[in-house]
Amino acid sequence: MAIHYDSHSVKAHYMLGLALLNRQELAGGIKALEKSLELGRGAHPASYMVEEIWQELSKAKYIEWEGLSKMRFSQLNKLNTTCKKALKSYNSLDSPTADVSEEQINELDEVFRKAAKADTPTEVPDHLCCKITLDIFRDPVITPSGITYERAVILDHLNRVGKFDPVTREALEPHQLISNLAVKEAVDVFLNEHGWAYKIR
Repeated sequence: MAIHYDSHSVKAHYMLGLALLNRQELAGGIKALEKSLELGRGAHPASYMVEEIWQELSKAKYIEWEGLSKMRFSQLNKLNTTCKKALKSYNSLDSPTADVSEEQINELDEVFRKAAKADTPTEVPDHLCCKITLDIFRDPVITPSGITYERAVILDHLNRVGKFDPVTREALEPHQLISNLAVKEAVDVFLNEHGWAYKIR
């Protein structure tokens, strides 16, 4: 009901997302958490709530990817088996005793290995990771020196350690940080194609 009264409530969307996930309504839960994250970043980008929302959203997105990945893997295996049977039937048209060559089997297996590559966890590219945490970016910001950091982490550094860039050691104030939309978009594309990267370390 809180959403009906205040559709811009970060906490209402967050709680709705958690409730839907608890009811196994993954798509609805993810949508509500994404809205909560969007609203939270606009209001208080460095707050603990944004990090908490990201953590829950990442778990849900990983579960979603895992289910889709298992389904794709099963479909690929069935298709691979069907293709091998079809190849054997095709080869037997000329000679009933002919068998499928090992070379043909290897080529077919290679095709299916490449098809499954997007679902195979690897390393996240360095340019999509924060220089401090080494984790994939969630809310990247760029400094005047051109280095991109995770917003919450660099703000924490500026507050606790000092008003300087941790890599270049140049003076740095919070107001100088600018959202790095290019990196954010690259991270979004990468996560959409490689859902395994949502897994929290």
